Amino acid sequence: MSIGLARLREEPDRIRQGAIDKGEDPSVVDAALALEGKRRQLLGDSDSLKAERNVASRRIGDAIRAGAAPNGPEVVVLRQASTDAGARIETLNAELAATEAELEELLLRIPNPADPDVPVGDASANQVVRTWGAPLPKDQPRDGGGTWPRRPHWEVAETLRMLDLERGAKITGSGFPVYTGQGSRLQRALIDFMLDVHTAEHGMTEIWPPALVNAASARGTGQIPDKEDLMYVVPRDGLYLVPTAEVPVTNFHRNEIFETDELPVRYVAYSPCFRREAGAAGKDTRGILRVHQFDKVEMVFFEKPEASTEALEWLTGRAEVILQRLGLAYRVLLMATRDMGFVQAKKYDLEVWAPGVERWLEVSSCSNFRDYQARRMAIRYRPEPGAKPELVHTLNGSGVALARTVAAILETYQQPDGSLLVPEALQPYMHTDRVAR
Repeated sequence: MSIGLARLREEPDRIRQGAIDKGEDPSVVDAALALEGKRRQLLGDSDSLKAERNVASRRIGDAIRAGAAPNGPEVVVLRQASTDAGARIETLNAELAATEAELEELLLRIPNPADPDVPVGDASANQVVRTWGAPLPKDQPRDGGGTWPRRPHWEVAETLRMLDLERGAKITGSGFPVYTGQGSRLQRALIDFMLDVHTAEHGMTEIWPPALVNAASARGTGQIPDKEDLMYVVPRDGLYLVPTAEVPVTNFHRNEIFETDELPVRYVAYSPCFRREAGAAGKDTRGILRVHQFDKVEMVFFEKPEASTEALEWLTGRAEVILQRLGLAYRVLLMATRDMGFVQAKKYDLEVWAPGVERWLEVSSCSNFRDYQARRMAIRYRPEPGAKPELVHTLNGSGVALARTVAAILETYQQPDGSLLVPEALQPYMHTDRVAR
């Protein structure tokens, strides 16, 4: 489940409004409440019958100790009462199991209510909370007069033989780019650079996770049932290709209990990412703005509940460090309820400016899930030694996604002569300061 039963009973109006704010059907909340009422009734009836059976069992013992024959009329009647109670208990238990299974499915379809400071509405309600750097204009001044137009990234990449979209489509299909030559080196450079910064400077532990997960893992982070249609599936083995390293890394601690001094736990992981839905038909079909396979470095945090609000701000700042080191102008958006996702309580998006296409491109989403994912995965901690375990809070954020970051680099650092300056932070990894044909 994602929403606790106690919270469902105590805050039904807030949970119902949370579903409405996210554009989801609130009737699932009422259906879950009805099933929870039925579940509690069945539990009560079962407990009453168990009490009756216990009374009958005691009376049988009392009667025999008082001299009644083991097969005498009084004992037979009591034994029949105990048998009848047992049969009714079995019937109730079967109905209870079916009710709980149905309730579990309903709870998975209730979205995580957004935090109170999240704007309500669609994408038009998103709020820009800060910016960094000055967005470059498409037309750049030339030395000696005049201007030159910045080209879109796919033209730069083609000229420098860094990207081959046509052969990628031949090998697999549209949306599966092939990076070549210095384009391949740029991919590796970005991955290594980001992992180095997040581990050496930000103190995160690196994880190299599987690219396939089972259904329990996909359900734990909320990919199913909400986003199942967006995932690539391996039906023969019941596995899913990961849409983000969030899925395997968060499940790394599924069904585990942390001791209080072990938190926070902060991981960073690289993975290829696979997503079936790469945008509306005919939209952003050129270049690498919307693809089915891309690379990403992901940060995943496990925090004490009282620390997760501050942790989200720190996590978002770590993604910003990467963009600042790359010299890419960006803005941070606080996402509105209908543009933030089913499972997030609060989410920031980081968008970089791509002057060749004159657009802001999302390269990172940083989210606090509160205890929503942890409840699904039974990830808990002990507030103090020997204490009853409580749910942790989980957070994650891209640190950052490569495809659009590469596009922004190509469009920001292209030169009038057709060459590409390499961002200073990447030069040690690229072993050059310029890519030229």
